[in-house]
Amino acid sequence: MEIWFRTGEATVLAKEGQATDAMPEVVIGSVKGPVGTAFATMMGQAVGHTRFFVIRDLNQMVRPSAIMTSKVTISGAAYIELFGGVVQAAIGDAIVDCLKEGTIPREIANDICMIITVWLDPRCAEDPNLDKKDLYRTNYEATKIAIGRAMRLEPSVDELIANRDKISHYALAGVLD
Repeated sequence: MEIWFRTGEATVLAKEGQATDAMPEVVIGSVKGPVGTAFATMMGQAVGHTRFFVIRDLNQMVRPSAIMTSKVTISGAAYIELFGGVVQAAIGDAIVDCLKEGTIPREIANDICMIITVWLDPRCAEDPNLDKKDLYRTNYEATKIAIGRAMRLEPSVDELIANRDKISHYALAGVLD
């Protein structure tokens, strides 16, 4: 199985009173193709958009190799601690579980790579009542869903067409009425 370029996304909402919604976007592809090139190009840092290899813990980098980056400008150490701690652990566990469950075929794990863009609400870093367990849950679940959708090529063209007049972007509620 050769994968050149697959994409997936998911949203998992936080529990009431938390700003821990997770909305990862994933691109998966061969290390020899455009995703591999993008992956290698992202190895350096960009001001305000820290990039990390996805690891589960010290000396436990995941396979397939994955790099994560923030969708928002990182503003300080508390944000980086959450991003490179709870969120990174959740994403790493989700990737390994996708391997374990067969969503990602084990035989191609060293031939593909992933880039994951991560939404971490800046309010999380300032919230003294932040529920880190919920932050882990939302990022874990959303990452698994996004990877699954990428691997299954979901949503299909037929599904998108069938839903065209049934579903609209949440931000349009009341706008087009």
